[in-house]
Amino acid sequence: MKNQDISPMKTWPQSAARLVAVAAGREAADLVIKNCQWVNVHSREVLPDSEIAIADGRFAYCGPDASHCIGETTEIIDAGGQFAIPGLCDAHMHIESGMLTPGQFARAVIPHGTTTMFTDPHEIANVLGLPGVRLMHDDAMAQAVNIFTQMPSCAPSAPGLENTGVELGPEDVAEAMAWPGIIGLGEMMNFPGVINGDAKMLAEIAATQNANKTVGGHYASPDLGPNFHAYVAGGPADDHEGTCEADAIARVRQGMRAMLRLGSAWYDVKSQITAITEKGLDPRNFILCTDDCHSGTLINEGHMNRVVRHAIECGCEPLIALQMATINTACHFGLERELGSITPGRRADVILTDDLVTLPINRVIARGRTVAQDGVLKVEAAPFEWPDYARQTVNMGKTLGAGNFAIQAPAGANSARVKVIGVVENQAPTKLLHAELEVRDGLIEGDEVKDVCQIALVERHRATGEVTNAFVSGFTYKGDCAVASTVAHDSHHMIVVGTSRRDMALAANRLGEVGGGVTVFKDGRELALVRLPIAGLMSDAPAEEVAADAERMVAAMAECGATINNGYMQHSLLALVVIPEIRISDVGLIDVTRFEKTDLFDEI
Repeated sequence: MKNQDISPMKTWPQSAARLVAVAAGREAADLVIKNCQWVNVHSREVLPDSEIAIADGRFAYCGPDASHCIGETTEIIDAGGQFAIPGLCDAHMHIESGMLTPGQFARAVIPHGTTTMFTDPHEIANVLGLPGVRLMHDDAMAQAVNIFTQMPSCAPSAPGLENTGVELGPEDVAEAMAWPGIIGLGEMMNFPGVINGDAKMLAEIAATQNANKTVGGHYASPDLGPNFHAYVAGGPADDHEGTCEADAIARVRQGMRAMLRLGSAWYDVKSQITAITEKGLDPRNFILCTDDCHSGTLINEGHMNRVVRHAIECGCEPLIALQMATINTACHFGLERELGSITPGRRADVILTDDLVTLPINRVIARGRTVAQDGVLKVEAAPFEWPDYARQTVNMGKTLGAGNFAIQAPAGANSARVKVIGVVENQAPTKLLHAELEVRDGLIEGDEVKDVCQIALVERHRATGEVTNAFVSGFTYKGDCAVASTVAHDSHHMIVVGTSRRDMALAANRLGEVGGGVTVFKDGRELALVRLPIAGLMSDAPAEEVAADAERMVAAMAECGATINNGYMQHSLLALVVIPEIRISDVGLIDVTRFEKTDLFDEI
């Protein structure tokens, strides 16, 4: 099987003659939707008794009567009074977080009404560099829906505090800006670098701006003083890291778009949408996104339809919520003349639904053809061949034993006071906690009563055999167990969390054996395994299969005592050294409020 040639649909100028002819009634449309309520996100109104004509995958006529556009070959859909809304857009997301390739991710979200995604493949960039980004880009471009790629900006995300498989630089960004599907620069996570005028970071931003493309933001700090203003002055145009109303307001006041996210584990819409619903700020500067959704969420709960419903539940007017997931997103990326609305010339991405509040997705049309109906997918993922080098990325250097996860206490100590990574449910930030732990045979032990267990980062890119050990709280694991994952944002080494050093070693070695994924061990036995052979991040198996494996993994974590919502997503972020307050990396324990390595032991 060969990778497909990239053959995008005709541009508006290429189709303009036919669109004009169809709208004027001189030629027949390919498809006409009759008897619908047209949701116009430009004027924020619902126009009843409307008809929509489509040709060459684009809207040709949108108005009260499209009978003049109908010919013998025209397909006709009677909407039966349903609402016609634009296909939904996800403004910021990482396909790899779904554990799926772009083609399989598209299969999972199309039935939920997502027809456009703006993706930042910085996960694979940390493992495979620019070639990995190109693979994601090419797979995305071949699909039946719109998947635009942002060139990753930060690999590593925090230079000096972590080591990635491959590093990226301004020259890589400049090269990628010429690719057909590149829409801009991925989230600029190295906000201290921008604030301090780092030449490399500013050069990446400049290469993007010189290409007239959008710079993605990531300001993961509660400090809204001069540092925040300096970051905005550097060029990032949006931000999805806000967690409160003040964050959202500060961003739009500075000319950024505030991206409010609802992912599998990040619930940041409710706390920020009051900037619109209570403070009355202009909603056109607010955008909805998911950031990270695992396959179980996609299959069982939805994607952008889930986010829109949630925004409405939080008090947002339905038409405003729809704007935040369609035209606002298109405008932000300079694509308002290409997608995001049901208006002439735009890509014919439309959803038929019979309720604007609960938003059932009855039919999904992408580029003028039905791609899903009543939850059933009508298209398959375009075939794509992933090369062997993308499947051989877990290089541990040696077989690990329980001793590799031992944490030595200070000589002669009966107890030790240590720093602990505190997981915060439903949020990306962690808290710096402290715990007094028992010492047994010279080794520091976790404490089930205090909800403190071990965490380890296993280097897996350069086969160094190195293991960094520390402590974490928030998973409530009981008995002897361990969870290991080669998905470990953003450097994507291997993260192992457990109560038993033996089980931690077994779990780590298992992932080395299968080439990456997530595994759960309890009492020396494997309870669940999600195989992720591509870069240790994704599977090219059907989304339904991966979701079923992921569900077993989540159930296995619960069997080990985990009660936290979407604990796996929290697990996968424990090495993300650009979000406060404390993380783990291959360099050591990292204080992300000071952006420096810190000692495991508290000073007495």
